[in-house]
Amino acid sequence: MTKASIKLQPANWQVTATSLFCDSVDDFVTIIVNKDWTTKCCWYNQNCSHGTDYKRQKLDKTNGLKMKKCSGPECSYAINYRDKLIHEERGAK
Repeated sequence: MTKASIKLQPANWQVTATSLFCDSVDDFVTIIVNKDWTTKCCWYNQNCSHGTDYKRQKLDKTNGLKMKKCSGPECSYAINYRDKLIHEERGAK
C-alpha cells in the first residue's frame, strides 16, 4: 500500500476505484484509493503480495512473468491515479 508523501487532509469521500489497463501485467487492474490517500492495486494484492508464507498455487509461465514485471506498491499507475484525485480534491475547495 502506497501512502502520500506529504500530509494531506482526508478526502471528502470514503473510497474510490478505477479499472485500467496495465502494460506491465498486460491485463486490466483495479486501483483503489482510500479516504486517507492510501492506494492499492487489486491485481498485485491478489497475485504478488502474499510473500513466501503464502501457500503458492502452481503458476503457469505467463502469470509468473507478469508477477515479475509488476511494480507492486510503487506502481506508477496507482501513484498517478492517487495524484490525479489529490489534484481534483484540492481544486474543488
